[in-house]
Amino acid sequence: MKIAITGGAGFIGTMLAGLLKNDGHTLRLIDLKKSEAFPENSHIADITDASALDKALAGVDVIYHLAAEHRDDVSPVQKYYDVNVKGGENVINSAKNHGIKRIIFTSSVAVYGLNAGDSRESDTPDPFNDYGRSKLESEKTFMQWAAEDASRSLGILRLVATFGPGNRGNIYTLMSQIAAGKFVMIGRGQNCKSIAYVGNVAAFLQHMLGFNSGTHLYNYADKPDLDMRNMVLDIRRALGRKGLGPQMPYAAGLVGGTAFDVAAKITGRPFPISAIRVKKFCANTVVNADKLSETGFTAPFSLRQGLQEMILNEFSSARKAA
Repeated sequence: MKIAITGGAGFIGTMLAGLLKNDGHTLRLIDLKKSEAFPENSHIADITDASALDKALAGVDVIYHLAAEHRDDVSPVQKYYDVNVKGGENVINSAKNHGIKRIIFTSSVAVYGLNAGDSRESDTPDPFNDYGRSKLESEKTFMQWAAEDASRSLGILRLVATFGPGNRGNIYTLMSQIAAGKFVMIGRGQNCKSIAYVGNVAAFLQHMLGFNSGTHLYNYADKPDLDMRNMVLDIRRALGRKGLGPQMPYAAGLVGGTAFDVAAKITGRPFPISAIRVKKFCANTVVNADKLSETGFTAPFSLRQGLQEMILNEFSSARKAA
């Protein structure tokens, strides 16, 4: 099949592209930059540019829509809606124009909100920030597209924080701060986080290619969940560090995050610490992923294997120094 991946130069898109290419599919990786791993399959286009995207999607059979604005410090917040909602609408319009009947879309568990408990796909979403609200709004537009034609197939994957080699998200930031000796454990660390390794996420996205017509909605998280205390201990151990390291009460951490927010407004530049990041770090962010078992999917890696693989790839010098 001819398969397009928006956000194809990203770390999930790159891993997925490798799996699909091994299966013999023809790829078109649509992104703002050329894919370093698959430059011959790259197509430079912005999903907010309807005309350019329409040309990029001509002739494909399947669209994996991975491109998104996802950082938690985006300014202005309208960018979330321009990219995540309007960009998604452009994907849908191109699919209609070219008769493409299969779309697989990566959403986010941010649609459930903070401290939402063991969230299931059947729970009512309650996003707490503009990223989550934009992802939920985009989900609805894709569901409407699928509902218009019974022969269409839509897969929606609500992802937890995903990590792996090449990623520069929250887990990488945590690892890099620990490796540099700059990490302070805020709170008691008893809150749990559902996270996922990119190798497993890409494998499940590949698995979704075989789904029938209709709408298929899944949370994705690698189980069992780790609490923050044990996650930090695992990372420190893999880096050759002992114990938990410096600690700080939650209230003090929140005051510090707020102070950095003020400094960011004054200086006009972002800082690695903010009030929202402190709140997210100390919140329970757990989703139920039992529904995955209904598909017959088995994750190829454990969470600890994924953490160790990322540290080996990204922080080998820090391990030697320790």
